[in-house]
Amino acid sequence: MGIEKKFIEDAITRYRVSNFLEGELDRAGFSRVDIQRTPMVTRVAVEVTNPGKVIGKKGKSIRDLTELIQREFKIDNPQISVIETPRPELEPRLIAKKACRYIEMGKKVRAILHFLLRDIMRNGALGAEIVASGKIAAKGARSKKFRVFAGYIPKAGEPARLVAEDHVTAYPKSGAIGVLVRIVLPGTVFPDKKPVAKIEIPKIIASAADVTDRTPREATGEEKKQITAPPKREFDRRRGPPRRRR
Repeated sequence: MGIEKKFIEDAITRYRVSNFLEGELDRAGFSRVDIQRTPMVTRVAVEVTNPGKVIGKKGKSIRDLTELIQREFKIDNPQISVIETPRPELEPRLIAKKACRYIEMGKKVRAILHFLLRDIMRNGALGAEIVASGKIAAKGARSKKFRVFAGYIPKAGEPARLVAEDHVTAYPKSGAIGVLVRIVLPGTVFPDKKPVAKIEIPKIIASAADVTDRTPREATGEEKKQITAPPKREFDRRRGPPRRRR
């Protein structure tokens, strides 16, 4: 049972280190982490959108992070390597975090999902799905579920392993809302499907509004009068002035 116990302990340590790095490197745009144990060192490869924040001035931040991991998790000789995320527009964790940030800002959930799905498909994804579930309507209301998708997304069997996915939870005032993102990356080859030359985006997704824009200001009282007032009849000299109704 010694070998089995060692495998379980290694898996638990990797999970704890991943959660720790996600919290510490959230501002740097944490995407994923890969931990590999060797007889000499433990390699920790971290993918972020902003490597400069992880390295710090003259490497001070990354040295402090290495010492903290070695002390907290009892890892022998850890070596952290920072890699810039090659395609942040196609990273499920980053997309889910962006959706949660917009939800916590108070923007409409349906508009957020359509906007993010449009950007994912325009960056070359073969398929994508975004699901938001939780207290979407209002505080005290029943839980709801919104789902938007486009392209080809396998859900079961061996092809489902080739789909990148992640789940992040938003915490607005109404209650917790979970956001699940599934993306089929460009170039993915499925054994049961022929390669598709071009993925057509549905019209409702292609015409989605940009949620980053500010909401239009409300019309003032004078503007509302101009909008709601009926058009005035032009004065005709031959017919005389318009008659008033009694």
